[in-house]
Amino acid sequence: MPEGHSVHRIARQFDRNFVGHRVAVSSPQGRFVEGAALIDGLEMRRAMAVGKQMFLEFDGEAWLRVHLGLYGAWDFSGEILVDPTIASANGRMGQTNQRGTDPVYDEAGENSLASIGAPRKARAHVRMSEQTNELDDGDEWPPPVVGQVRARLMTESTCADLRGPTACAVETPDQIQTVLDRLGPDPLVGDPAANEQRFVDAVSRRGVAIGQLLMDQSVASGIGNVYRAEMLFRANLDPHVPGKMIPEEIVRELWRDWSRLLTIGVDTGQMMTIDGLEGDEWRRAMASRDDRHWVYHRAGLPCRVCGTEILLEEMQARKLYWCPTCQR
Repeated sequence: MPEGHSVHRIARQFDRNFVGHRVAVSSPQGRFVEGAALIDGLEMRRAMAVGKQMFLEFDGEAWLRVHLGLYGAWDFSGEILVDPTIASANGRMGQTNQRGTDPVYDEAGENSLASIGAPRKARAHVRMSEQTNELDDGDEWPPPVVGQVRARLMTESTCADLRGPTACAVETPDQIQTVLDRLGPDPLVGDPAANEQRFVDAVSRRGVAIGQLLMDQSVASGIGNVYRAEMLFRANLDPHVPGKMIPEEIVRELWRDWSRLLTIGVDTGQMMTIDGLEGDEWRRAMASRDDRHWVYHRAGLPCRVCGTEILLEEMQARKLYWCPTCQR
């Protein structure tokens, strides 16, 4: 399932390419026909991500709410505008201006240095989901519908196709507010100090394992399985310790670390959780998940710090990776 950084990157792409434009909305698949008719032809006013959900505001107090879930993805084609403000964690222009830098392709075929937002031909086709994979360029406009497209959003020059979402619905401002009220704080939305305090209060009053609390979207928005495992390792926290047993200063640092990691994820397009990598080490980490995480997906392998075998267990039907020596 896409974690928070992916959804923020998608929202920013909508902000660059769709906000301020009238948008033609359709449902080639036929499962979103009524919703599409409500916003077809309206101007998009705002694109906003909170955790794993995205909210697109249109004229007439109409909102499109999208949750990609496990299988959802957005395909963008046409003119894809550059965001010159995004820089990677090591100071490179991560998503926008990698002149003179060879591509770094990971095992899924993603070029992390030139994913969505990178300079490319006027007609391009890219996918944004948990993996931001480049697709074949095409000159046909509008692009042909391929597969089961739940919703197609188009301006005169850019097309966005939505496939396989868990939620795709047009809702009123009151309905959107009800959803937002249920979500926990997101480091990139709202007041930083208030967000931190909300997180501290939510964790400190619960007798639930911190490994479960971090995955609860009412406690913190956007944290998924990868970030959960990595944050707990970075904090040397046993996943099973109840939230209310963790000292407040550690809970606060956990939130601040989430803020740092989310920003890196948005900037680089990768869930990079090992600090201080440079040169070839950084390139290897950008190219391979196995080189960018401390414990995630490393069951049975030695801990990078102490050498203890990394454990794998289930916590609330999700895989949990952790080091029993470092995290105690």
